[in-house]
Amino acid sequence: MPPAATRRFPAKLAMPTWGATIWGVLASAALAFIGIWFLLKERRISVLLTGSTAALLGPLLWDLILRHTGGQFFVDAPGYVFPVSYEDTGSGVFATAIAGLLLGFGPLRSDTGRRVALSALACGFAALLIDIYLY
Repeated sequence: MPPAATRRFPAKLAMPTWGATIWGVLASAALAFIGIWFLLKERRISVLLTGSTAALLGPLLWDLILRHTGGQFFVDAPGYVFPVSYEDTGSGVFATAIAGLLLGFGPLRSDTGRRVALSALACGFAALLIDIYLY
């Protein structure tokens, strides 16, 4: 007998479609761009594009890992306000890590660590929110 999560969520429905994944990573990139622009008041195009790229790559790479391993944990936490899952959290963590590396070694290398961290967190938070609420 398959585990309870598999019975409730058939394999075809547990994994987002490729169309949903592409839409989600593009939306994550757009939200990261907007977040860095408005919340951090960053105007350097290199920072905006690097942050957007990180917010796109994080969820995409995490999704590829989940697809390769079978991703058996597509179950949201109970609740309506913040129904986060491990899959959602991974997208945010990957986006934050990639943004920290790309921004820290790239366009923000001469800025403060605080600036790099805030920019990376904006990218990760964008990916997390899009993953939780929109796909």
